[in-house]
Amino acid sequence: MTALGFLYPGHSAEDDYPRIEQLLGSDIRVDLVHTDIGEDAHRVDALREMGSPERLSAGVQELRHAGCEAVVWACTSGSFVHGWEGAHEQVRTLARAAGMPASSTSFAFVHAVRELGVRRVAVGATYPEDVAALFADFLGAAGIEVTGVRSSGIITAAEVGTWGEAEVFALARAADAPDAEAVLLPDTALHTAAHIPALEKELGKPVLTANQVTVWEALRLADRRVNAPALGALFTREPIVQV
Repeated sequence: MTALGFLYPGHSAEDDYPRIEQLLGSDIRVDLVHTDIGEDAHRVDALREMGSPERLSAGVQELRHAGCEAVVWACTSGSFVHGWEGAHEQVRTLARAAGMPASSTSFAFVHAVRELGVRRVAVGATYPEDVAALFADFLGAAGIEVTGVRSSGIITAAEVGTWGEAEVFALARAADAPDAEAVLLPDTALHTAAHIPALEKELGKPVLTANQVTVWEALRLADRRVNAPALGALFTREPIVQV
């Protein structure tokens, strides 16, 4: 049994995680600890506070006791708002506090894009434009070309958590561009685990969503590979050898 640990802010789309655990169809256990969200606002100052060391370290003891082999801060905006270097420092601090390999959803997107071997991506963000632009900057720092960003301007994770299939598909369609090799939906408050194969079929390209890549990243840290077609192209491809 491989136990994967996740620190998830508040309560919005956390039910994606037991769904993903079921879809993995293997000896994988997903352990989720909720962190204190503080102020629910897609605003840079609030997001930086949400991902502070004090808030993250409060949840790691429970994951250690559960026997987790890796931990991922399951929040995209609460990591990329710190910038490329700041996000690295965030996960280094988390790894020291947890005593196990650590990452965040922002880095999960970077590693997943590289896994797929694509270089140009489109972003469909629920966030306001200024926050969405910071995610594009983060991807750019990783050498990933962003063909365009579609912002929905939503302030709270609570509102994002109410979105259903129709809204998710509309965001993905609006974000997609002919020159994008993949579409990224970066909010862990967005329910996407049930829709990934249908999204990829409609758009004709890989779709990476926040909770999907977060679990994949934890598997990567634990040195596990699981073939799970119900979770999209990311979970069915052979690894790309970077040159």
